[in-house]
Amino acid sequence: QVQLVESGGGLVQAGGSLRLSCAASGRTFRTYTMGWFRQAPGKEREFVATISVSGASTYYADSVKGRFTISRDNAKNTEHLQMNSLKPEDTAVYYCAAAEKPWPGTDYEAYDYWGQGTQVTVSS
Repeated sequence: QVQLVESGGGLVQAGGSLRLSCAASGRTFRTYTMGWFRQAPGKEREFVATISVSGASTYYADSVKGRFTISRDNAKNTEHLQMNSLKPEDTAVYYCAAAEKPWPGTDYEAYDYWGQGTQVTVSS
């Protein structure tokens, strides 16, 4: 089992940047596929990005491709989401997630563990 804690959210102007971090407990972090999801008020949880256990493979939602970068440091049990060129439509609570299966894809139900979320607000 793994516990996840996000940080790095905040208020930023459109065009700005934020870097989210996810700290994981436990020795088995390197065995989990990691991902980021987000949920805006009144909307369903939405896939943002995912990264393989080694970090060699990544996949992004079309809406963030070219602007966001997911990364992980298995030695430090951390995952990051670098968000550049932020838009007001990126405003949401962002969640870190971990999956036991090798490549869970974009379905949030395929992820087993979740953080508590961190708010990102982008003003126009």
